[in-house]
Amino acid sequence: MARVDELAARSVGLDALVARAGAAVAHHALQMLRGAYGRRILVVAGRGHNGDDGRVAAGILERRGAHVVVRDPGATAGPYAPVDLVVDAAYGTGFHGDYRAPRVPGTSGALRAPVLAVDVPTGVDATTGVACGGAVVADRTITFGALKPGLLLEDGPDHCGTVVVEPIGLPVEDAVTHLVDDGDVAALVPPRRRAGHKWDSAVYVVAGSPGMLGAARLAAEACTRAGAGMVRLASPGVPPGAFPVAEVVSRHLPGSGWAVPLLDDLGRCRALVIGPGLGSTPETGAALRRLVSEVAIPMVVDADGLNALGGAQEIARLAAARRAPLVLTPHDGEYARLVGTTPSRDRVGAARALASSTHATVLLKGAVTVVASPSGAVLLVTSGSSRLSTAGTGDVLAGIVGALLARGLAPHHAAAVAAHVHGRAAARGLAEGLVAGDLPLLVARVLSDLTARARPS
Repeated sequence: MARVDELAARSVGLDALVARAGAAVAHHALQMLRGAYGRRILVVAGRGHNGDDGRVAAGILERRGAHVVVRDPGATAGPYAPVDLVVDAAYGTGFHGDYRAPRVPGTSGALRAPVLAVDVPTGVDATTGVACGGAVVADRTITFGALKPGLLLEDGPDHCGTVVVEPIGLPVEDAVTHLVDDGDVAALVPPRRRAGHKWDSAVYVVAGSPGMLGAARLAAEACTRAGAGMVRLASPGVPPGAFPVAEVVSRHLPGSGWAVPLLDDLGRCRALVIGPGLGSTPETGAALRRLVSEVAIPMVVDADGLNALGGAQEIARLAAARRAPLVLTPHDGEYARLVGTTPSRDRVGAARALASSTHATVLLKGAVTVVASPSGAVLLVTSGSSRLSTAGTGDVLAGIVGALLARGLAPHHAAAVAAHVHGRAAARGLAEGLVAGDLPLLVARVLSDLTARARPS
């Protein structure tokens, strides 16, 4: 955004941008106040452009009949007279450090006046979303040009209230970080060919081990519900009849030396999902390392598969020989085992760094899922919720990614669409007691509904 602001200042003019931003702030203040005449407003305005936006808004609101007091953020010690609205224009996206938001009473005896934040609530890091102890808690945040990652990540959602994006002419077309929404599902998931057949989107799943067959079932069923026309499922050392999913073709792999027969059995499959419930034995690690370097179709490595592969440097060495996309799906603990440390507070930067170093697409799970491609492009998914904080949901996600890869999506699109649909499916489930086994059918319903909006019946 610093680069965008600089470009816009040269092409549009700084005065014009400030005028547009200030007018937008005033417009939202009027919406929140339902009018201006006689209303009391406190504008906390710093010395930078964020403060300029607040001062322009203050002038507009005064001309509309409001009683406006403008204060510098360094002189905000109370006490304060009750006001109808606080406009937080103290600092902008470049703020770092500590801040103590003023405690301003509202009118009619309210303990706190409503707050409108300009661009980012002061005290919230615009990149990471980490908030200092005294950060502003806004009821509405008006942000310019595009969403800032900090409004979506970490503490940001708890501090920004309702977020509204105002364009104001900023040139954000070259952004490399984007937010996934329902429209992307319809745009990216291809319709089935009229003369298509089951092998068009076949997936091979290698998952499960003695005592961990549930993970295999969940991943395989998620593949079928996300559109895989054929699913082959094998668990090394487990009899093929052990899997109770009627639509899945069980395959046999020996308990040791199973990489070679798997390579021979991939056949016409378009994607491979490997890892859920697989265990982390030396045998598993040896097989995984061979498969990463030799499998010639898109490959999703999840859960125990990540733990068995070794560190990021080893993955990078193996992936260098690959001829097809590789998708890694770590949560924070698995990320730490791959990299040596937990993700930094800059989760976008952390995912991007791992993707770059391993030459793989990385799906970093969290309250906001971050999908990073080796090129540096990032997709953010905010549809998830605490409903997914239950055993087995990651196995379902891996299966969805595999099915979408088999259907032809680019790896970063497959990972991001899968994560978005996964979260939307959970939102349709039980508010209490949702289990991973509920998700596959909900996934099918979400995909059906979202893709139907953009296609004729």
